[in-house]
Amino acid sequence: MKLSSIAGKEIVNLTTGERLGIIAESDLIVDESTGKIISLVIPKDRSFFSFKRDNKVLEVPWKNVKKIGNDMIIIEYEGNI
Repeated sequence: MKLSSIAGKEIVNLTTGERLGIIAESDLIVDESTGKIISLVIPKDRSFFSFKRDNKVLEVPWKNVKKIGNDMIIIEYEGNI
């Protein structure tokens, strides 16, 4: 799978139904030796007009990604968002 094939997909938390952002706005932590994705780092503050950005992120282990569909990526995460 290429990153470009998932870049525009929206991330949705299955547990809460909350929309967390778009994968293109997020970062992936990758194991350099294996090339496997370890976790997904999603910025919490996505407000366009937010001047006081606190740079908080939500790091979701890749094992919590349940489904990559045509339009969205569904994660199951019960941590503090």
